[in-house]
Amino acid sequence: MRGTASTERPGHASSGKRSQRMRGILALLSADDGVVSIAEFTDRLGVSAPTVRRDLADLEDLGLLLRTHGGARSNDQRAEIPVRFRDMQFREAKRRIAVKVAEMIPAGPYAIALSGGTTTGAVARELAGRPQLTIVTNSLTTATEIASRPNLQVIMTGGLVRSSSFEAVGVLAENTFGAINVGTAVLGTDGISALGGATTHDEREARTNLAMVSHAQRVIVVTDGSKVGRVTLARMAELGQIHDLVTDSSADPLELERLAAADIAVHVVEHDHP
Repeated sequence: MRGTASTERPGHASSGKRSQRMRGILALLSADDGVVSIAEFTDRLGVSAPTVRRDLADLEDLGLLLRTHGGARSNDQRAEIPVRFRDMQFREAKRRIAVKVAEMIPAGPYAIALSGGTTTGAVARELAGRPQLTIVTNSLTTATEIASRPNLQVIMTGGLVRSSSFEAVGVLAENTFGAINVGTAVLGTDGISALGGATTHDEREARTNLAMVSHAQRVIVVTDGSKVGRVTLARMAELGQIHDLVTDSSADPLELERLAAADIAVHVVEHDHP
């Protein structure tokens, strides 16, 4: 089994287990003041020291941490987990969220905007069979996945591509969103709360997404329950700009009540318990 792990190439998390381990390493660095020893990694993650060293080497090659003598340290304690390692997380809950969102999108000729993220990517896959649908997105992964569908019209923004999320951000992306009007914007988020609205880790991403929601008749925020009640660096949408929140049943019920009290329609799907 360990021989299989040793053949994995840097930057290619080829299994759900390895992807989960990579997320665990980055989460430990974020939680423990940015410095963690090999011994602590092995104890907290339940894997061998050689496995941890291989993972640390791969993550360093990706620029996500710096190895030290006997461990590793974060090179940016505020950095979010890259999208390639988030894809396996809460997969079934995200699929159920996507099914619910698809039910909320009108049939017939219609235009929607999708931000980046794994949950919005699930929404794109759920909508991929719809006829007469126009999808505007700044997500390279989403555009690549659905652009070959002849029934869809896919519009990709320009902009600077963020390496952690594969989203185009900045003035070019903002101008694209600012030049069009869509019926619904589906917004992924790193946090949503009654205190901070919808937020993300990167201020450029926040400005780009704000341009998207400002030109939509309806804004639906999609997120797994772990991000409900969380506030991150930059606001993408005020509470008054959000019409619907679709999340799962692991979300904090008190925070959902506070969001509902702010006139946001809250839709909850069942969480996929381990």
